[in-house]
Amino acid sequence: MEPDPRFTLANERTFLTWLSTALALSAGGVAMAAVPEGVFVPWARTLLAVVLVTLSALAAGMAYPRWRNIQRALRRQEPLPPPALAVVFGVGVTAVAVIALICIVIAA
Repeated sequence: MEPDPRFTLANERTFLTWLSTALALSAGGVAMAAVPEGVFVPWARTLLAVVLVTLSALAAGMAYPRWRNIQRALRRQEPLPPPALAVVFGVGVTAVAVIALICIVIAA
């Protein structure tokens, strides 16, 4: 059975949002890696960049499988799968923000 087009289009928008999020996380990671040495201690700068780029890879890598699983559930009229990586992204972005905040306060 063909799902309501509104749900299919909403699923597609969510997929594209995951890709946009991945791009933003990647840009943040590259920007963090390019921060001058005197601003953050080198290990913190590297840690933040690696975490951001890793989150970016996860978001991009999981976007299509998630879209496909939701589309399959919509077609079969089954419950939607839970967002498996929501906790990972919440904790990851929070950790980056806290570490960056600590580095900013220490550098001030």
